[in-house]
Amino acid sequence: MELDENIGRISRAFEGVNELVKKEIKVGNKTLVLFYMLGMSDAQMIADFIIKPCVMYDGVDVGPDQFLKSVLFWGEIEKSGDIDEGIEKLAHGHSLLFFPDAKEFLYMATDKTKERALSEPPTSSVLQGPRQGFVENIKTNIGLIKKILATPSLKSENLSVGRYTKTSVAIMYLDGICDIKLVDKVKKRIKEIDIDGIIDSFYVSSFLEEHPESFFKQIGNAEKPDIVCAKLLEGRLAIIVDGSPMVLTLPYMLFEDFQKSGDYYNSSLRATMLRWLRLFSLVITVALPGMYVAIQLYHYKVFPLTFLITIVNSTQGIPLSPFAEILFVLILFEILYEASLRMPKYLGMAMSIVGALILGDTAVQAGIISPPAVMIVALSGITLYTLPEQASVLSLLRLAYTLAGGILGFYGIIIFTLYFIVYFNDFDNYGVPYLSPFAPKVKSDYKDAMIKANILDMKTRPESIKNKNKRRQK
Repeated sequence: MELDENIGRISRAFEGVNELVKKEIKVGNKTLVLFYMLGMSDAQMIADFIIKPCVMYDGVDVGPDQFLKSVLFWGEIEKSGDIDEGIEKLAHGHSLLFFPDAKEFLYMATDKTKERALSEPPTSSVLQGPRQGFVENIKTNIGLIKKILATPSLKSENLSVGRYTKTSVAIMYLDGICDIKLVDKVKKRIKEIDIDGIIDSFYVSSFLEEHPESFFKQIGNAEKPDIVCAKLLEGRLAIIVDGSPMVLTLPYMLFEDFQKSGDYYNSSLRATMLRWLRLFSLVITVALPGMYVAIQLYHYKVFPLTFLITIVNSTQGIPLSPFAEILFVLILFEILYEASLRMPKYLGMAMSIVGALILGDTAVQAGIISPPAVMIVALSGITLYTLPEQASVLSLLRLAYTLAGGILGFYGIIIFTLYFIVYFNDFDNYGVPYLSPFAPKVKSDYKDAMIKANILDMKTRPESIKNKNKRRQK
């Protein structure tokens, strides 16, 4: 009776799904029922490791316990009595094996997944150091982390999120280092997510943000196992979402994105110089177009005379005001970026030539825009991608600073800067100040902020992050 009820539940749950396969297996004088999904389950694997051992079994005892112990030698096999859990597993490609007169059944991980090869992520390339990147399979990504952190202290807790997708989400942390209160808080928030489906890790990050009204980045992310493992060793936790190659990390601080994985495989002096270069690039990205507009409209006396003459000669006859001109060029570059990003790859080079050379040069020659405006926006666009993780935020800030410079001049730029400094000082992210270790000042963390100290000098973990074990090395 129990078998018929379970079979009925599965048939009703997958009514109209042609991929559902139901196979009866005769074992002695009893009939076992096997379910799997065509196309999602590996049929050859099922035939070799489930059906064949069942058919060859000549014992008397036919039940889930006996088959689990001595018949089915499958790596990932579990016993369960929850039919709802079985339906969820079946939808993800697992196989279900039911026994007559038994309340419990077995499910085996026979899901067939084709994944891309491990390769270097496009946004995290390095000259020295590991080149492996995450893929879209959660099991592979967890394995990559465990390969580096081969310790029983590395804990992994799996959750299922999404009413229809039932997406696997794993929380990973180092027991004895990570603050357990942080783990409980993040776990609670993920469990409270009530949505139709989770397609990418960005969906989860949106629910984890403590300031959802802010457009600033609040959740760390990485595409390489070595970066995630380094953050786990500092006391953070990692969130891995099935179907996404981007692993989330918490808590997040603003200056994380100035630290690149290549910094730790290079000399300290070189890494420090590159971090300051990234900070300088950020200032150019955000403030340069706004400062150019402000100087031309309100503060032209700041220019040296020879430079001012050059600017005047270049902009003479341009029908647009400096403010409208910069906005026009900014919008033009954004359109070119969107077009080149989404068009076929083999047309990307042609698009770059048409956009950057022909279109830009033609617009300058026609007298619609001036060469300085093109140069200013091009320089801002190039420096934007020294911090690719912050590109979307920086592009919005660049537009805001341009508006401020065009309306109020330098005063607008200064007011905007002071506002963001005050705003960030009051910005708390899972108990960690956003501007740590500079506001509040944590001197011990300066050795891995804008200055990269030698690894021999980094004996303690960052004090800005709450963790149990402060000592990193003797």
